[in-house]
Parts: sequence; structure tokens; C-alpha cells
Amino acid sequence: MHRSISRRTRRATVAGAASLALLATGLVSNAAVAAPSSDNANSAAQCAGRSVPVSKISLQMYSYNSWARDIGVEGVVSELADIGYRNIEPFGGTFRDYSAEEFSALLKDYGLKAPSSHYNTNEATFDETLEYVKTVGQKYVGSGGFASPGIGSYEDVLATAETLNRLGEMSVKNGTGKIFGHNHDREFETTYLHNGEELSAWEILVLETDPRYVTFQVDIAWAVHAGVDVVALLEEYGDRIELLHVKDATDLGGEGRPTFTDLGEGDIDLAPILEAAQGHVKYYVIERDGAPADREFAEDSFEYLTCLNF
Repeated sequence: MHRSISRRTRRATVAGAASLALLATGLVSNAAVAAPSSDNANSAAQCAGRSVPVSKISLQMYSYNSWARDIGVEGVVSELADIGYRNIEPFGGTFRDYSAEEFSALLKDYGLKAPSSHYNTNEATFDETLEYVKTVGQKYVGSGGFASPGIGSYEDVLATAETLNRLGEMSVKNGTGKIFGHNHDREFETTYLHNGEELSAWEILVLETDPRYVTFQVDIAWAVHAGVDVVALLEEYGDRIELLHVKDATDLGGEGRPTFTDLGEGDIDLAPILEAAQGHVKYYVIERDGAPADREFAEDSFEYLTCLNF
């Protein structure tokens, strides 16, 4: 959809398309679909709570890395709070110019929380990480991947599971909650023989980590790009998946990177995934790598989640 189309028209189109998709899949009746609002510039607020609760919606700040360079982290935070967000998910660059106390104060000023972040999971400095994120008020600790040594071999996968268990136990005892691992496509595409069964590295990590200390943040778009049925994944492993990166994309399934879009504008059927996540997922983190430097992505995607009825 071209950028020349007005935001108001674009919102109405996205909401209408989402409603038609839901009706086609039989998930809701005509009466259950929220009518798109074309008259109210803040129509997301009218839908809040009818689908994914606002209190569970977050936004990964990496989406707006370029915008933050233009208007500052506080500028972006101000825009997100104005849209209606109550949570954000910072990454390391978001914290760069702030002490933990300063960042905590910034969140408080705008009525926001940071229940999770993509930060440092280096075991040698994990004490410092825990001190920082506890001050920020996080409930989950993790990064944009997995702790070392990674998934380069079967032995590495098992060692990574042991690392996650150690760090997760430290975090829980610190009061900052479980550690999480965040996937891209490789964690699902890389497979090893495990106890006589060919499993993905991601599945082995689930099986070899302690659910008291370790959980998982599934990135929907990267999982779909790897050929994963995310609904089936949630049905099988839902009790281990407490966080979602809610992302939409086109150009899925090929060898290159997918092309990320605003929610509801890509090729991923998000409605059944979000329905399957109910009762398991604690936070739905919106992300679009390289989002344009304006509020449109955050606003449209927030509206999509709050207005998409199940």
C-alpha cells in the first residue's frame, strides 16, 4: 500500500481487511467484528480491551532505532505513550545514554513499563545486567537471540541450555523473573538427533531447560519464514512460550530475509496465532525491523491488535 494513502484511509482499510479475514475463517460472527472507525484519529482507544488487552501489548524499540536517532528516545517514548502503549521493550541501544535510574524515571514520566528488554546475556557480566534491569522494573531478562555458546553444534545447543538454566536461576532469585530465548529462523532450521529423534535446535532448548527459570519469546515472522506452523507450536509448547514478537511480513519462505510490514499488511495469518496464544503469552511485543521514522507503524499495529476480535 502506497504511503500517499492517508493514515485515516489506511487504518479503515486495515481494520476492514482484518474483519473480513476473521469472518472468512469463521472465528467470529458479524456482530463480533469491531467496525473500523474512520472519523476518530485515535480509534485504537475505542477498541482497546476487545482483543489483546492493552496491558499486555508492548513495542520493541529496535523498530524505531532510526527515529530515535532523529528525535531521541524520549521523543519516541512520548509518541508511544500518546498512542496508548503502556509497555515498551528496549534493546541495548535504547539504554545507551541512560543510567538505570534515569531510564526508570523516564518510563514513570510517561506512564510506561518495560517488562522485558533485549539486552546483555553475557554470563561474565550478568550480575551487572540484573542490577540494571531490576532497577528498570523488568519481569523477564533476555536478548535478541540466545545465550552462549549458541546452536552451531549439538554440543553447543546442550551447553546453551545449561547456560540458560544458570542465568535464569540467577534472574529469578534476583527478582527479575525468567530468562528468555528469542528465535530467528536458524533455531528452527538447524536440526540435530536428540534422544533418537530429529529435532530443531529450538525444540532441544525447550526440552533441556528448566521451566522454572527459562521461557521463550517466539518471533512469529521469523518462525513462519522457517516453515513453522506457529499455531501448532503454541499448542504443543504454549506453556513454555510467555512472550511473542508479533510481526508481519511478505517474501516468506525464501532464502533471503522477509520484508517486514505493519501488522495486518503482510502474508501471515495472525488471527489464529493470537487466538492460540491466549492463556499462555504474557506480553505481545510488536516489532517491525526498520520501521519508517514516524508513528504510523506503531499506531496502526496497536490498533490492529486491540481491534482484532477473536
